[in-house]
Amino acid sequence: MKNWILRIRASDKQIFDDIKSGLKTVETRAATEKYRKIAPGDTLIFTCEKERMRKTVKEVTRFATRDKMCKEIPFKQISPRAATEKEAKEKYDTFPGYQEKIKKFGLVALYL
Repeated sequence: MKNWILRIRASDKQIFDDIKSGLKTVETRAATEKYRKIAPGDTLIFTCEKERMRKTVKEVTRFATRDKMCKEIPFKQISPRAATEKEAKEKYDTFPGYQEKIKKFGLVALYL
């Protein structure tokens, strides 16, 4: 089992809080080399400003696109505050460079 540090921007503190409360049960990242190595049983250490929390990975799934991911995972598990699936998908566009990374590497879904 391995520990992984996942940083969340201060401007996205709500995401950190939703993971902490259990409202957000699936964390997604562009499936770059680093994130493709995460496996079930590994520990994710989320950091946001000075706060930290630990979550154990229950399952890992990779997807080529946001559309394919949302066909298998209810969007509320990924983005619990989004009103629609479209809004949940658009959230990815707010992360710098994410569109290009998703096109190149796809997505990894980490079930918490």
